[in-house]
Amino acid sequence: MSLLSPRLQLKLAQKQILTPSLLQMVTVLQLNRLELKEMINQEIVENPVLEESSEEGEEISPEELMPLLEGERVADPQDHILENAMVDSSRSDGAPGDISDFFGESVSPEAVTDIATAEPLTGEVIEPPAAADPFDEIDFGSFFDDYLDPGYKSPTSETVDKPSFETFLSAPVTLYDHLRSQLSITALPDRIHDVADIIIGNLDEDGYLTASLQEIAESEHCSVDDMEMALKAVQSLEPAGVGARDLRECLLLQLESRNGRGGVAWQIVSNHLKLVETRDYRELAKVLGRPPAHIEIAIAAIRGLNPRPGLRYSGPGARVIEPDVYITKDGDDYVIQMNDEDVPQLRLNANYRRMLERDNGASKEVRNYVKERYTSAIQLMKNIEQRKQTILKVCQCIVQRQGDFLTYGIDQLKPMMIKDVAEEVGVHPSTVSRAVASKYAHTPQGVFELRYFFSEAVQGPSGGAMPLLILKRKVKKMIDEEDRARPLTDDQITALLQAQGIDVTRRTVAKYREDMKIPSTHQRRTRK
Repeated sequence: MSLLSPRLQLKLAQKQILTPSLLQMVTVLQLNRLELKEMINQEIVENPVLEESSEEGEEISPEELMPLLEGERVADPQDHILENAMVDSSRSDGAPGDISDFFGESVSPEAVTDIATAEPLTGEVIEPPAAADPFDEIDFGSFFDDYLDPGYKSPTSETVDKPSFETFLSAPVTLYDHLRSQLSITALPDRIHDVADIIIGNLDEDGYLTASLQEIAESEHCSVDDMEMALKAVQSLEPAGVGARDLRECLLLQLESRNGRGGVAWQIVSNHLKLVETRDYRELAKVLGRPPAHIEIAIAAIRGLNPRPGLRYSGPGARVIEPDVYITKDGDDYVIQMNDEDVPQLRLNANYRRMLERDNGASKEVRNYVKERYTSAIQLMKNIEQRKQTILKVCQCIVQRQGDFLTYGIDQLKPMMIKDVAEEVGVHPSTVSRAVASKYAHTPQGVFELRYFFSEAVQGPSGGAMPLLILKRKVKKMIDEEDRARPLTDDQITALLQAQGIDVTRRTVAKYREDMKIPSTHQRRTRK
């Protein structure tokens, strides 16, 4: 008997499914101020019942809207769109939620339409309107305007297509555009000009030519001699160093642009770049037969060169940061205020309320669509308000735990975990993590990311807890103040920290040093 045969099985399993309203709540919570503003503007465009509070027009509150929505639901028991959407996911008992619970006011039962008490229809016969004459419905004025030329038209009657405002917006200049603009005014044969344009197109974001000339020549069907001439033309452009094939050539091109060809710095970069990496300046002076003072001047000149010349044109632009929260000091207390400036304040448009009434003549599809749009708008307003309250509660915990930091500075930062704040606020740790993601706070000590206040704890002096960030700052300060001729080893840094009562190991110090991208002892040593 074959084991592969159709059969019926009954299986019981539990599965967690995110409803659309819960998914929107999670999404709104993790948005920062700029992203929230963009999302609200997009919702205003897509949802016709949403509008800004600053706009003119009739406004309706959710309390005024509830009788119509409830009345429509009673009149049509088959319609459960609003009923399903208004389930409050925050209730543990799974009971349906009420919009009035969120907005703080109750809806009176008398406001709900009672069909049973409605007056019956009278027996009067309503005569149908007389049929309209089709001849009267013809717009002869428009007909003759379309087919007869009136002759001269004033300029005001003609529609003129104006250029889009986007054409006047400035765009960042890329490395490719910058080099091509210089190449266009360079006197070169047409053949070399075309090959140079190909080379510019093969440069990476740092300005280096990663592909070999032989490979480009074979793919573009040109000679290697033409490639060499075109490469020299590209390397003569600004910024100096573009078109180089390695770091040594990049630095030499920059020294040549500064008339440093043949100097001490040129000789060091050409033949002894490895000694510069190991900071063996005494060996450099011995090999080149130069006094140490000349070597120091040459090293200073090499440090002033740019190893990535094209990054200024191809790197990421400046990141715009706007604080989501303002924490200011008022006497002995701190005041927390959300930054709602320029964020659209939403309200419900009352013009669509008439479409919910049955006597208005709207079809069931239209009523369902309007109800769904009103429900979606109310849910969005609720999620935005819940986001605000969650962020304020988290910031209140930060102020209570990091009061010394806000008053005295970063050295007074205390260890704080996300799970501890979540227990105090009464939410899941993932909710706190989303609430502080990509959000910034303006404090008396400056603008900080909210995640900056959360740090792991290590055993500090007298058995107390010390934030990991403070420990890293101590390690960096020791390295900055060390003797370059005799830099501190990881073991020595560990011993110094343990002498201060901080319980760390050598491996931990080495890990923190690598996280801060600090070279090893051998690489930091300067040989004089």
